[in-house]
Amino acid sequence: MTPQPTIPAYFIRKAVDLAASGGADLTYPLSMADIATSILDDPTKRLTTEQVTSFTKAVWAMTGDELFGLAAVPVRRGTFRVVCQTLIHTENLSAALTRMSETMRVLIPVQPMMLNRTEDSTVLTVHVHATTDLSAEANELAERLLTDFLLILLHRFAAWLIGNRVKLLSVQLPYEFPGPEAAKMYDAIFGTRVEFGTDRATLEFDNAVMRAPIVQTEDTLAEYLAESPNLLFSSRDYDSTASSQVRRALETGFKGGAPGTEAIAEMLNISPPHLRRVLRQEGTSINQIREEVLRDAAISGLSRGDSVDDISTRLGFSEPSAFRRAFKRWTGQTPSAYR
Repeated sequence: MTPQPTIPAYFIRKAVDLAASGGADLTYPLSMADIATSILDDPTKRLTTEQVTSFTKAVWAMTGDELFGLAAVPVRRGTFRVVCQTLIHTENLSAALTRMSETMRVLIPVQPMMLNRTEDSTVLTVHVHATTDLSAEANELAERLLTDFLLILLHRFAAWLIGNRVKLLSVQLPYEFPGPEAAKMYDAIFGTRVEFGTDRATLEFDNAVMRAPIVQTEDTLAEYLAESPNLLFSSRDYDSTASSQVRRALETGFKGGAPGTEAIAEMLNISPPHLRRVLRQEGTSINQIREEVLRDAAISGLSRGDSVDDISTRLGFSEPSAFRRAFKRWTGQTPSAYR
């Protein structure tokens, strides 16, 4: 089984804290996703995409609201499905996002997104108001969570529509710098350096990608919606960066021995020194990506209840003790404590 990327527990922690501040209890969604509250207390913890998907679906069911009951105006379940059905036959990404903006304006009594075009780029702006039932501090956190959710959704949905990576020219977020570690999470999520403390929330697209044709159909849309929001969490943006291609090569390697640098470079049709240089420019390395892939596979295995011995053998460790040492290096805890 190919390991899925894991997700920092940081984001679920914020949602739980926000719900508690408004008097809501998310114990049921957490239990449905098999997420212990102790996991959320540790900033180094990571969750599987299946856990985050189950949590999200349970919160949707609780609130009957596709924006989790956080927005000033509720968004009824099924709204996103209707929006998608209106744009699936458009010609290109520009037309699809324009149709989405127009439809959302009709279905939702606010204007959550706008498109502004220049000669070279298109800027998508998202603006949401949180519910007024919360305190000022909680409202600020709610708007932040909603903004993050919508920008991630729009970026990844755009990539799915054209079946290719959507490289962003810039990302702006209208709240304070969250600290180096959290900022790195945002950079990884959007595939570019994120600017904080701006006056609005935006994604900037090159106009060349806006002309990319829509390759999806009503049938593939039905499949996408049936799996929602799993694809939103498990696949960033059909990424074609060197680091993502290396990750895919290493993930595939679990079925027959993890490939080394020479083999990966050959697969990508570049020289090993050039591969190392490109990865360095992307802020990573083959060893770092290998560690991340192993970490994610280990966490996925533990979440399924696999034994340490089985996971150790599957990941190619010489003995379980070596796996335990590696896992503690990745997460700060032993496998038994993490489980």
